[in-house]
Amino acid sequence: MTDDSRGRTRPDVGSAAAIRTELAELADPERAAGMARYFQARPGGYGEGDRFLGVAVPPQRRIARRYAAGTTLADVEELLESPWHEERLTALFVLVHRFERADDGERDRIVELYLARRDRVDNWDLVDASAPYLLGPWLLARNRAEDWPLLDELAGSTSVWDRRIAVMATFAGVRAGRPEATLRLADRLLTDPADLVQKAVGWMLREVANRDRARVEAFLGPRYRRMPRTMLRYAIERLPADRRRDYLAGRV
Repeated sequence: MTDDSRGRTRPDVGSAAAIRTELAELADPERAAGMARYFQARPGGYGEGDRFLGVAVPPQRRIARRYAAGTTLADVEELLESPWHEERLTALFVLVHRFERADDGERDRIVELYLARRDRVDNWDLVDASAPYLLGPWLLARNRAEDWPLLDELAGSTSVWDRRIAVMATFAGVRAGRPEATLRLADRLLTDPADLVQKAVGWMLREVANRDRARVEAFLGPRYRRMPRTMLRYAIERLPADRRRDYLAGRV
């Protein structure tokens, strides 16, 4: 235990308890209630049962940066077990910081933990804050940008979060100019019934289009009439207005 500048006793720096203490000090019940509504923590919502402290994302990122070097993977796993959304999100921010600075062996251990505990990556912001920065770069470094059987396995899962993890992980390939996995998963998940998967697929197609419009239009041509409207709207969001109208009217 250590004493802070105000003379209060705190858990040792780097422990899960220290991170938990800092987050608890920032808790805001009013914000927490709004977050619960936003992330559909209500019965029947996609975030049913999740609990919120009411801590904004920027402070969580600052805490993660400060503790990343001294936080063990066991600490991260302990935080991922938390019922509090912000503790799980901060744990993922810690993993991303560690991953960015890690050697290959450490990166393997980080991704192994991430995949083993992905059941705790159970809302869209948790997925989006982690999959493109952990799983995607890890696969790219192993030269699997075009043939990722792990992503195919995740894309075939009954879990909406697994499927979103698969799609969002391909963002690393998009940024690297290697969008093949994105297009392959988009084809596989073209008629996925989950709104949160449709949005992820459309978003990644939009990102590909930002870099190679012709390639995405070639993909959309034989498929766009079968796509859910949500997915299509996201995919064409950055196209010229007249082209968007043609797609939405079925004139392409």
